[in-house]
Amino acid sequence: MTDVTEKLGAHEVAAWLRRHPQFLKQFPDLALSLVVPRDEGPAASLASYQLEVLRDKNRELARRLQELFGNAQENERLAVRTHQFTLALMKQGNAADTLRALAATLAEDFNGDLVRIVAFEAFAGLEQAEWLQHIPANDARLQPFRDCIAEGEPLCGRLQPEKHALLYGARAEEVQSTALLPVAGIGLVAVGSHDANRFFPGMGTLFLRMMGEAVAVALKRYAPAV
Repeated sequence: MTDVTEKLGAHEVAAWLRRHPQFLKQFPDLALSLVVPRDEGPAASLASYQLEVLRDKNRELARRLQELFGNAQENERLAVRTHQFTLALMKQGNAADTLRALAATLAEDFNGDLVRIVAFEAFAGLEQAEWLQHIPANDARLQPFRDCIAEGEPLCGRLQPEKHALLYGARAEEVQSTALLPVAGIGLVAVGSHDANRFFPGMGTLFLRMMGEAVAVALKRYAPAV
């Protein structure tokens, strides 16, 4: 009788083990004796290698969990601030006081370095307010903001020079990033920061949209009846 020895290559062995993942449970001594090469440091046993992989995964999961927890805390703080912001606007008895509360809250509670409001209509009692300017909606100076106004979506980041110049005037160079909030039928609200990384394209704008809706509702209470 002739002995026939089947010779298997490495790929065949690997494929067979993939089809039989429980194989090493039947031969635990083999699992302990297998050696796994490492990119750094000496080779390790399969058991040690698996333990190290699990530890790495646990560390990554812990990091991601901490990141999610931090995001949840920040969202909670923003939700509370937005609620307080809305209440502050609704407590005012006229349009001028509402705009004053808007500017003060953005500067104090939301840490705005430079707050600017562009209103389509003039507001009595605020003619001398540094943070407010009256520019009719059809004014050519608002051309750079047409898309933002039409879409009603907040913008965040470094604005174009012509937008900066209109919003901040002589202090435009102080502002490195801006959160620009269009308020339907009312105008524009800009919160400028000295920090270039404070507001950036792609950041979440949910709370900004909610704030814009609150401003619109608060001011429309004092719009003249048609």
